[in-house]
Amino acid sequence: MKVYLDGQIVDGASARISVRDHGLLYGDGLRAYDRKPFRLDRHLDRLQAGARSLRLQLPGGVAAIRDIVHQTFEAFEPGHAYGRLIITRGEGPLGVDPTTCPEPRVICMADRITLFTDEKRRAGLSMITSSWRRPSSDVLDPRVKSLNYLNSVLAKGEARRQGADEALVLNAAGNIAEASVANVFVVREGELVTPPTTDGCLDGITRGTVLELASRLGIPNRIATLSRIDLFRAHEVFITGTGAGLVRIASLDGERVGAEQEGPVLERLYKEYFELVRASG
Repeated sequence: MKVYLDGQIVDGASARISVRDHGLLYGDGLRAYDRKPFRLDRHLDRLQAGARSLRLQLPGGVAAIRDIVHQTFEAFEPGHAYGRLIITRGEGPLGVDPTTCPEPRVICMADRITLFTDEKRRAGLSMITSSWRRPSSDVLDPRVKSLNYLNSVLAKGEARRQGADEALVLNAAGNIAEASVANVFVVREGELVTPPTTDGCLDGITRGTVLELASRLGIPNRIATLSRIDLFRAHEVFITGTGAGLVRIASLDGERVGAEQEGPVLERLYKEYFELVRASG
């Protein structure tokens, strides 16, 4: 792993951060992910919008952050890597007051990541419905990709304790928000559907890419509210994310969902997505 921290790129084992950093103390900051780097501008646009909503300054602006990402990836070994970019409020005294932190901190990491094995991807993931609900957008807007990730951590942990790979997270109304770390898609009668951000999901970069690819391929698609029953009625179910890519869901709460193998819509989308990612490298 290579890490950009406090103006230097160092090995991951050598990276150190102050215990007074408000990102560590209070989750006050933003994050972004990318892959070698795939659609970096879109990640940075979302990061900038989130920073404005939190009144958090990006040190040096977007151009400087972009240079840091490229430097970190270049310092890592050749080939596709997974990056994580973090902007914290910076160091300050104890207390939640953000105005006591004079300078935000930029951290960028590049490393390998394997969320699911090839065997698991071929077989499809098992998913449970988490008992943890996604906070409503008037509590915490899901379009702001902040460091507050506890809701997802708890949902993922619940899934793993039940022997499942992933968790389906619902909102307060009982509708689907997303998976613990990914967006959710269903296919029924050839139409691709994913929940709106107003139902509690992140406006994922891979999510947006899949919708664009679907339109390019002539696959009917729309954004609409979904419930658990829509997964059981679907012909295909899959999740998307920068780290996960596109992965089929095989079961929900012990019941099979979708086809017994990768469906035609996911197959076409995965092929196009893989080519797009490969071309970006």
